[in-house]
Amino acid sequence: MDLFANTEAAAGAMPAETTAAAPRVPLAWRMRPRTLDEYTGQPHLLGPGGLLRRQLAARRIGSLILYGPPGCGKTALAHLIARTLQMPFTELNAVTAGVPEIRKAVETATRHRQHGGGATLLFIDEIHRFNKPQQSALLPHVEQGLLTLIGASTQNPFFSIIPPLASRSHIVELKPHGADDLGVILEAALGDSERGLGSLPLAAEADALAFLAERCEGDARRALNTLEMAALTTPPDASGQIRLTRAVLEQCLGKKAVVYDGEDAHYDTASAFIKSIRGSDADAALYWLAKMIEGGEDPLFIARRLVISASEDIGNADPRGLMVAVAAQQAVSAIGMPEGRIPLAQATTYLALAPKSNAAYLAVDAALADIRGGMVLPVPPHLQDAHYPGAKRLGRGDGYLYPHDFPGHFVSQDYLGARRSYYRPTGQGFEARLAERMADLHRLGQTPVSRTKHPVQNGSDKRSPDKHSPDKHSPDRGRPEIS
Repeated sequence: MDLFANTEAAAGAMPAETTAAAPRVPLAWRMRPRTLDEYTGQPHLLGPGGLLRRQLAARRIGSLILYGPPGCGKTALAHLIARTLQMPFTELNAVTAGVPEIRKAVETATRHRQHGGGATLLFIDEIHRFNKPQQSALLPHVEQGLLTLIGASTQNPFFSIIPPLASRSHIVELKPHGADDLGVILEAALGDSERGLGSLPLAAEADALAFLAERCEGDARRALNTLEMAALTTPPDASGQIRLTRAVLEQCLGKKAVVYDGEDAHYDTASAFIKSIRGSDADAALYWLAKMIEGGEDPLFIARRLVISASEDIGNADPRGLMVAVAAQQAVSAIGMPEGRIPLAQATTYLALAPKSNAAYLAVDAALADIRGGMVLPVPPHLQDAHYPGAKRLGRGDGYLYPHDFPGHFVSQDYLGARRSYYRPTGQGFEARLAERMADLHRLGQTPVSRTKHPVQNGSDKRSPDKHSPDKHSPDRGRPEIS
């Protein structure tokens, strides 16, 4: 590993192995941009006034964590920065490198500084794969300015990079290339005779290139390598031309692997799934469900999210939603995958199309907020447990009105000891009936109630002894059930 091996590349010359004369080097590597003008995409960073363009124009670059999906140009940008600033440059891959390689880089950078040089640019690809001790080994040298770090990560740095290192770096998010940007990149490769495919007798159909740009979902590496495979494996026609049609590119494109590693993809996809259910978009919810399944997500994690959504987002607007979600969870646990995808899909579509209410969710959080805010109420004496010897002498349960002894099985009495309103049912689905019921009970509660009981228990005047007094013959009378 020589930190100065790429000095020529940093000055603007392309190493010989990146030219079209060396077919072993993939097209995507050969077509890396050599200047800012050749770089396509990321206008928020490299466009007029963009952060990196300003830094490069001032020839002052700080440590960076380049974060974005595969094929968005992280590695190309790191090489371009080194080439533009003509800095000593080395590249490590966190999959194969460790603390010894970092130590060697530091030693070489120290020698460079001792000879009057400045900071050394250290590019670490897949930096999120470094563990905490490996990342910590970089800290003092980045802090002192010996190393200017550029790390590339496909995972969210706020999850994968230790806070001290992240705080010493600019977190720079790169976006997937748009289809128009990929079209420009593909055309550049077709027209470049030195590094690209311009020396081949290619005839690429416009709709075929548009198809490839659309299907590669922002991944320039995949687009270029697919184009190269099509160009090198398609025989010329009678006129000697290699015709790249949509059918040819579709055959070479293959199946895209689902990127579903790390906390970012896990939580972002689950978030999109739940928000689609909440937004009543069954088709979107099914897509995110399918992505989680194809990405290898734990099906019981999906089922648990459905159970939460059934109460958080549907609630009493459709109480059956919780039953459907719990049944799906039990079904997945019993039958496993791949058949488990079926009850998961059933529950997903049911919840997505069910009427929505978060009233119960808001209600319990409001009650929790009161308690955590210091409103800790004692249980009113008439509601306290009276089913043990001596409770009557303590006044426990004294004055409690048994609702089943009153007309409509309802009697107004204080159940809290304070005036609070938490549950506010909506007019959605079944919850509209609950709202009407609450309004009726509220009206009844405004009417003064006689303390005289009116037994109407299913036509019987007899009270249930097990509801009002402990059974002395019960083997559990020491700790009776609270009524």
